[in-house]
Amino acid sequence: MTRQAVSIVVLLLVVVVVFWGMRAGWRARTRRSAGLVATLPPVPSDRGAQRFGPVDATYVSTTRAGDWLDRVTAQDLGVRSPAQVAVFDAGVQITRRGATDLFVPTAVLLGATSAPGMAGKVVGGDGLVVLTWQADPADPRGLDTGLRPKHAADRERLLAALQTLTPGQAPAQEENS
Repeated sequence: MTRQAVSIVVLLLVVVVVFWGMRAGWRARTRRSAGLVATLPPVPSDRGAQRFGPVDATYVSTTRAGDWLDRVTAQDLGVRSPAQVAVFDAGVQITRRGATDLFVPTAVLLGATSAPGMAGKVVGGDGLVVLTWQADPADPRGLDTGLRPKHAADRERLLAALQTLTPGQAPAQEENS
C-alpha cells in the first residue's frame, strides 16, 4: 500500500470515529434531557380564538431556561426545522417540517422575549423570539424555545401576541431602527 493510500484510510477512519462520537453525544444528551420532557403537551381539540399567525419561521431549538447552550434533544426538541407558528387562546402551535410538532399551552407559558441567539443559531440584535415554558411542573427552571420569524415585521407582532398570553410579563423593548 502506498503512503497516500494509508493516509486516506487513516483519514476516513478518523472521520468515522468523529461522526460516531457525535452520534453518541447526541444520544447521551437525549437520555439526559428525557427527564425534562417526558411527553409533549397534546394539541387541544378547542384551541380558542386565533390571536396571530400562522407565520413562517425557523424553529431553532429548545434549551434549559436561561442557558442558551444547554440544548434539550428529547422529543425532537433539538432538531432545527422550518416551521409555522400560530398563537391561539389555548397556547402556541409550532408546526414543524421534518420534526415533531410542538404545542405550548397557555397554562405552562411563563413568558416571551427576544434574544440574539441560542444553541443552533446566533443572529445578533434581538432576532429570535424565545418562549419560556414549563414542560414539567417539578422543574421550576423551565425551557426556552427559540423561533426565528422569516420576516422581521412578524417578530414584533408575534411577541405582542405571545405577551397577551402572559399578561404579567413586561413588554419587550423595541429596537430603534
